[in-house]
Amino acid sequence: MRPEKPAAAADHVDADHIAEAARLERTAGLYPEDAEHLLLQAAAHLELAGARDRATTLYDRLLSAEAERPPAAPLLIRALKAANLWEYGHEAEARAIIEGVRTAAPRDPAPWVIVAESLESHDELEQAHATLTEAATLLLPPDAIQDPPYTTHPLLFGRHRVRRLLGADHDAWDALADRISTARVPLDELHDPKRLWSLGSENPAELRAEITRLQAELGSYREALSRPFPVAILHWPEPELTELLTAYPSLTAEYPSHAAHLATIESSLRELSASGTPNLGIVTGTVPSYEAFAASESTSPADPELLPQYATTLAARGRAVTWPPEGAEGCWCGSGVAYGACHGGNSTT
Repeated sequence: MRPEKPAAAADHVDADHIAEAARLERTAGLYPEDAEHLLLQAAAHLELAGARDRATTLYDRLLSAEAERPPAAPLLIRALKAANLWEYGHEAEARAIIEGVRTAAPRDPAPWVIVAESLESHDELEQAHATLTEAATLLLPPDAIQDPPYTTHPLLFGRHRVRRLLGADHDAWDALADRISTARVPLDELHDPKRLWSLGSENPAELRAEITRLQAELGSYREALSRPFPVAILHWPEPELTELLTAYPSLTAEYPSHAAHLATIESSLRELSASGTPNLGIVTGTVPSYEAFAASESTSPADPELLPQYATTLAARGRAVTWPPEGAEGCWCGSGVAYGACHGGNSTT
């Protein structure tokens, strides 16, 4: 069995989570446009600290009809709220919310994964399997089977795991999960229910093998759920760039024209990609947000050295969009044209 944490160490960790949640709530007050992202992070820290009632209060705050801004991802918030409620005794309410999320059939994989994992963690394996199968049927049409979007990978991995627990034979989606997995050991080993028995083994070879499996599983979760924010390039839509240069003409040297600005973004990102830089992204600026950032840094918005700092701050606040888009997705520039037919044309990334 895993040794228990000393009480003093546990209290220290919980206090750190509470303090970080408080910091994120304060930051949300300063940046209302990013409040949803920041408050969700705060709620996660409160859950880790065991303050689940306070986390529920934050979820309710985001979903309230009186919220300053309607949530961008209400079904995701509801799924998180349900998972949290079930963990501290509110099973009936959690089940009702989960059923509502499933009925709403979100196009985002994340709510499906969260409610399915909540069902799985409470031994509702059949319902977890049904949930993940509904999601896969909805979000993975036949033309996506060869190259499923990255955001759907947790759906496939979770479904594979639940089916192993149920003792079900492999199907086409299980085979796809096997193919896209980057873990160092096969998914069948990672998701083998019998592997838990090896944790009690006195055989050093079996214990080493289990440690390898657990390390691989941890690496997969880190890759899927804890990716660092991207190296981000700042993008100004044309009306915003016009307003920026009208107010701060000295920045014209940085942005001689909007077309040149867009071309520089794409070429810079391609160069970074070719050099091996991972996790690239684009953040979109607005003049009011930039001026507020400059004021917070006690710096003039006309200072060109402030621009990369602004981009980094936007990325850290969860505002980055991953680059490059898939070829059929809309281009990052906002033209409405598919990326492959716009700035992604002749891409070698």
